[in-house]
Amino acid sequence: MAKIRYQFNPKSLTYDKIRRTAKSLTLRFLGYLLTGMGFSVVIILIAYTLFDSPKERIYEREIEQYKLQYKILNDRFDHVFAVLTDIQERDDNIYRVIFEAEPIPWSIRNAGFGGVDRYAKLDGFKSSSVIIETTKKLDQITSQLVIQSKSFDKVFEMVRNKAEMLACIPAIQPIEKGKGRIVSGYGIRFHPILKYRRMHWGIDISAPTGTPIYATGDGVIKFVGRKGGYGKTCIINHGYGYQTLYGHMKTIIAKRWQKVKRGEIIGYVGNTGLSRAPHIHYEVIYNNKKINPVNYFYSDFTPEEFEKVLELAEKDNQVLS
Repeated sequence: MAKIRYQFNPKSLTYDKIRRTAKSLTLRFLGYLLTGMGFSVVIILIAYTLFDSPKERIYEREIEQYKLQYKILNDRFDHVFAVLTDIQERDDNIYRVIFEAEPIPWSIRNAGFGGVDRYAKLDGFKSSSVIIETTKKLDQITSQLVIQSKSFDKVFEMVRNKAEMLACIPAIQPIEKGKGRIVSGYGIRFHPILKYRRMHWGIDISAPTGTPIYATGDGVIKFVGRKGGYGKTCIINHGYGYQTLYGHMKTIIAKRWQKVKRGEIIGYVGNTGLSRAPHIHYEVIYNNKKINPVNYFYSDFTPEEFEKVLELAEKDNQVLS
């Protein structure tokens, strides 16, 4: 039963019974309610400030795990960077050196991404610095891999071109090894028919009439026919600045503009033109300058045999044409 409350009346000097109205009860209830709510808010604020909820503890553990994974990723990126740097150095200092190509400038290899707003969407979080740094490394690796991939495409093209070039450069004798003999080399020699010393722009290899003559490198037949004192002559354009001339032939079986391969028969030894015996006069022309053909016989001889050939070709003897 609710207690009856009294209030002192100073006018009548008596205690009057307090009558509770609906308004007073309502105000009293609201007072209690607001006091309770205020106290609850304070308690909740203190609890959330000083203590973590179970969900928050779960999220904190997940965040720490993410940070650990980002650290591991950054360490792996550093390892990938080291491997990629080694590949880049090999590309510049080995592969491109071999194929006489300019290295890729490091300013291009390490080109970054423009604009300060590129990573703005990742900023403003508690772990933004870790996320941004990892993303930057990933972007940099991706960029360098693209550049390196294009570089290897170019190196592959250079390898293919180098293989084609090596196949085109004269590298064998025009006569099968053992079937002919070098009788005169490149240099000032005495001409047997003109009877005076003059520059001999090639080498003379004596061989029986009808001995096969071979293309010394891949190329296209540029000229077929008689050419002054050379008699029946064949000239091959090998590309890359190289041409070869074959003179005093008996028969030429190659046709003009025909493509030939190294080792393919183009004709046979003869004695046409200003010649006193069956032989092949052979010249190598590089960038329109005639050079010593003996230096291009490296595919036919061992080092010891090549030294003997050089010695024989350098002798100041009489030429055959």
